[in-house]
Amino acid sequence: MKVAIGSDHRGYQAKEKVKAMLISKNYEVMDMGTDSPVSFDYPDAAYPTCKAVVNGQADRGILLCGTGIGMCISANKVRGVRAALCHDELTAEMSRRHNDANVLCLPADLIGEELIRRIVEAWLKSPFEGGRHERRIKKITECEQKEHNCDGQHPSRQ
Repeated sequence: MKVAIGSDHRGYQAKEKVKAMLISKNYEVMDMGTDSPVSFDYPDAAYPTCKAVVNGQADRGILLCGTGIGMCISANKVRGVRAALCHDELTAEMSRRHNDANVLCLPADLIGEELIRRIVEAWLKSPFEGGRHERRIKKITECEQKEHNCDGQHPSRQ
């Protein structure tokens, strides 16, 4: 599996550790920046990481910033991305099983190195369940493609 990974300056140290862990487990890694702890804007790593995922250059993406929030907001602006901000293994697993998340966002300042490792491992090994969840993912895709009314109203009530 090929994983694109990116961070801002706050997530840089954690990104380097996650990258090393992925490589040690024989994942192919695309490092989308940053390459130092010098101030770096999170969208500048989020967009290329997400584009690599949606364009098929990477199977999944991982983004890290201080809280994970900026990365998650930026990532979800890219059509085709389903980014999830996860703080534990259960949310990571469920983001894959029920939401088919293709980008994982992590809060480098809020959780420790060991928990980050466990979250990444849970997220990477969890499959999408499909079934009833497939319908929901399809609706999200339709909204992105502006083929579906996304105002919260049921189509039959319009």
